[in-house]
Amino acid sequence: MPCALGHAWATSISDVSKVTDFTKRLLVGRALRSTELHGQLLPKRIALPVFASDALSSVAYAPQEILVILSIAGVAAYHFSPWVALAVVVIMLTVVASYRQNVHAYPSGGGDYEVATKNLGHNAGLTVASALLVDYVLTVAVSVANGVDYVGATIPFVGENKPGVAVTIVVVLTMMNLRGIRESGIAFAIPTYTFMAAVIFMIGWGLVRMFVLGQDLHAPTEGFDVVPEQVDLAGFAMVFLVLRAFASGCAALTGVEAISNGVPAFRKPKSKNAATTLLLMGLVAVTMFSGIIFLGLKSGVTVADPAHVASGLLGPDGEPVGTSYYQEPIISQVASAVFGSGSLLFVVISAVTALILFLAANTAFNGFPVLGSILAQDRYLPRQLHTRGDRLAFSNGIVILATAACLLIWAFEADVSRLLNLYIVGVFVSFTLSQIGMVRHWTRLLRTETDGKTRLHMMRSRVINGFGGVMTGLVLVVVLVTKFTHGAFIVCIAMPVLFLMMKAIRHHYDAVAAELAAPEGDLDTSMLPARNHAIVLVSKVHKPTLRALAYARATRPSTLEAVSVGVDHEESARLREEWDRRAIPVPLKILDSPYREITRPILDYVRSLRRRSPRDVVTVYIPEYVVGRWWEHLLHNQSALRLKGRLLFKPGVMVTSVPWQLESADRLTGRPEPSAPGQVRRPYGRDDTQLKA
Repeated sequence: MPCALGHAWATSISDVSKVTDFTKRLLVGRALRSTELHGQLLPKRIALPVFASDALSSVAYAPQEILVILSIAGVAAYHFSPWVALAVVVIMLTVVASYRQNVHAYPSGGGDYEVATKNLGHNAGLTVASALLVDYVLTVAVSVANGVDYVGATIPFVGENKPGVAVTIVVVLTMMNLRGIRESGIAFAIPTYTFMAAVIFMIGWGLVRMFVLGQDLHAPTEGFDVVPEQVDLAGFAMVFLVLRAFASGCAALTGVEAISNGVPAFRKPKSKNAATTLLLMGLVAVTMFSGIIFLGLKSGVTVADPAHVASGLLGPDGEPVGTSYYQEPIISQVASAVFGSGSLLFVVISAVTALILFLAANTAFNGFPVLGSILAQDRYLPRQLHTRGDRLAFSNGIVILATAACLLIWAFEADVSRLLNLYIVGVFVSFTLSQIGMVRHWTRLLRTETDGKTRLHMMRSRVINGFGGVMTGLVLVVVLVTKFTHGAFIVCIAMPVLFLMMKAIRHHYDAVAAELAAPEGDLDTSMLPARNHAIVLVSKVHKPTLRALAYARATRPSTLEAVSVGVDHEESARLREEWDRRAIPVPLKILDSPYREITRPILDYVRSLRRRSPRDVVTVYIPEYVVGRWWEHLLHNQSALRLKGRLLFKPGVMVTSVPWQLESADRLTGRPEPSAPGQVRRPYGRDDTQLKA
């Protein structure tokens, strides 16, 4: 009968714990106290790059996507692009204005999920949550893959190993976010502001050259042509193509909702600061988006579908450009037209654009974990997502997001064209349901509000949200119709799967809570056992055995006996002889085991005790060694661990470990407890007491 059983699995890796702890501190930083949470709150200047990097970075690909889709009908269809861009700008301003109402009405951090749940019901809330969770994962995948494309244009190794490089970038971003929201925000602030300043300066200087200096801008692809995939499109077919271009251009709206989910991360006054940041983000994004597509058209930018560049893009001589040609992104072409190809400012624009695309994923790294924490608090996701890590970030959510994004990048080989077709479906589902929910929110408040000034403000907000709901609903229909067969169907499958999974998790938690609910009134005497039979497992007479016997006697059970398994008759005889010689005041029972098994005879004996008296409890005391070195576990029999695991599944059986520390365990004295992700349990702006068992 073995006595060796690890006191805790953590001690089995004690020799490497110092190294792992040092590595963790080096990568993540020192652990923060719960009381230091206020120091992690963000001022507006840091919150802007943290929450707006996704929306701002979309100007790197949204204008180009409009031109790529229109090029299906040839370069002549580019004359629709200003109107498509204008429609995207109108939608963007509408969404920004709508979400400014959201952050004032719901500042707790639930964002679209909370708005939909409180005003439209739990099913609507879960629909929004599933849409946002999918879209956050896609945000990371699309942004990083697009950034790798930019880098791959100048570094061949990156272009040849896009999936591996993209996954590596995601891992780096994960480590940065595990260090905490404030540290990641400070790290991302400089490149984000540099990108904003560089692009706005490029637009401004381009306009000066055109309208003040009277100079013409010439893009590298000026005079190029595109072979139309569809010839002589007219009527409904052309309308459908324009709508498809509009749907792709609406990628510029992704990330707008992130601020409404992150209101608790702002410094006080939270709602006001969040609304100001949202307005600033919207104005900057509209300026950059409009300026890039305007300068792109004026300078003669011509782009083709990346999958058909070699044969679909024709040079000035009318011949296909061939496989050796690299199609520069629209920002690079505009920068070349404004500053000159190869100039210092051209290089700066290209570099910061690639960097901002990587950092755009940071919006999802801040939105996904907070939303996951709220869903976990409402018992729709595992409770581990509700907890904070060493740096007061939701570490488990960050890791899950990174894992899902890496799998998606690997599955789609970091192909932006394929990933982009999955994009923005989820975000417009959340946009639409959120705005409908806000309309109901204001309508409900207006029923009881009597102050004239307040009612006027509420009616104005309701009109804004109502217009936003109509516009985003129309965009959602366009996106579904135009992108469904191009990959959006995958999202339409993933969202219901997530929805059903969250419903199942909630059902499980509710069922467990009902099963474990304590009865009202006095203690239920039916739960008290009639008697307690205590068993101490014995292999030989030594200090751990004597301690276990002493402890078992101190609990004053109804009956107490020592039990050993007779695998070897001579050893059993020696054990009986020493037991009698010491006159130990506990009867010893030796179970016969003709097949040299240890676990089965003990289980059979315990089962027989329970069968004789079902209302009795059997308590099994297991003496165990506590060792300090991982390799010491390999030198002791682990069958007791298997026995303990089997006993835990027996009804009416209690298992008690009685530890005995060996000298090697002294080396662990005073060592801090190994930390685990999510030890701190208080989330942004939420009360833990709301979480029921």
